[in-house]
Amino acid sequence: MVAPTTIAKANAFVAAHHRHNKPVRGARFAISALLDGELVGVAIVGRPVSRVLDDGLTAEVTRCCTDGVKRALDNGHTVPICSMLYAASWRAWCAMGGRKLVTYTLAVEPGSSLRAAGWQIVGEVKQEPNGWSRRARERAGQDVDGQAKFRWEPATL
Repeated sequence: MVAPTTIAKANAFVAAHHRHNKPVRGARFAISALLDGELVGVAIVGRPVSRVLDDGLTAEVTRCCTDGVKRALDNGHTVPICSMLYAASWRAWCAMGGRKLVTYTLAVEPGSSLRAAGWQIVGEVKQEPNGWSRRARERAGQDVDGQAKFRWEPATL
């Protein structure tokens, strides 16, 4: 089941469980995934990191994180927690009047959860050696800064 949560609770979950990203500094909303009342995943949606996309109608799933425990369904498949969170994020953003939702994965990640949720690759962000193009602006560094990434959007746009 998905349910709303606070940004603070979602950030605490990200701090405890995300394998390569830190909590976010700001966001529009957060969604939690609950199984039998236990918090097993979160998605955080905020303004797009890219200024070009920040038109007021576009948002970005900046974090999608689970506790890493694989839970099996009766048919032997794994519970699709990340897919549920991506789909719920898109539905929530549309309900708020949003028109576009994006997210990014590292080029080395398969994107299976996004494909299962009906998202598709719409662009590629090339690897940059410095990770950030403006020296005058400091940024909270992430372990993945500068790595090649794919940009995804729901296919239903």
